[in-house]
Amino acid sequence: MNPTILLVEDELDLVRTLEYNLQREGYVVRSATNGKAAVDFLSAGIAPDLVLLDLMLPDMSGTEICRRIRSQERTRKVPVIILTAKTEEIDRVVGFEVGADDYVTKPFSVRELVLRIRAILRRAHTEPTESGAPAQVFGRLRLDTEAHRVWVDDQEIHVTALEFRLMTTFMSRRGRVQTRETLLSDVWGIQADVTTRTVDTHVKRLREKLGTAGEYVETVRGVGYRWRSAPDAPNESD
Repeated sequence: MNPTILLVEDELDLVRTLEYNLQREGYVVRSATNGKAAVDFLSAGIAPDLVLLDLMLPDMSGTEICRRIRSQERTRKVPVIILTAKTEEIDRVVGFEVGADDYVTKPFSVRELVLRIRAILRRAHTEPTESGAPAQVFGRLRLDTEAHRVWVDDQEIHVTALEFRLMTTFMSRRGRVQTRETLLSDVWGIQADVTTRTVDTHVKRLREKLGTAGEYVETVRGVGYRWRSAPDAPNESD
């Protein structure tokens, strides 16, 4: 069955453009032009495979809808891509804070959006499913790779699926520098000439969530990022 995408957007011209292009890619598109219609769709029937969510809706904020998606058991794992004309960093941070998986600013390339959708859906269907996987421990950090749970000093930290994948990618390559382009390809699954600023935003947000354990992620100026080779290794950030 072809993946179903819920498009929540009140600009009718954009709705028609995205419906046409997404259907041409083989997706089933369901559209809602306001928050109430989106909530009604999400509360009934089968959950969509992905949600494209505008932040500025006439009756409800997109962040509130995203919170509802993450708070309900049947939809909490549905990937969410935010579409918005807001370009400030604080807006992206708020979007990721409420559980968005990606953030695309208007105007955007439809081709890039399709690539991001394809990558997120592929990632969602290839997450590890093996049982009994041992926990990973790195200094004050503990990861349950099967349940996608993270603890710092025995306090659980709530991270998105994409943040978890970013962290496990770093940890599996500890001590090795990862360029933004490499992370975009291996974590986001995007191999195209698109912006890498989203990598910086996610790394910053992940560090904030990890608190003092965020120092395990080091910045290599002009290159990318590196996870420390050992918890007690000296900080080598440039």
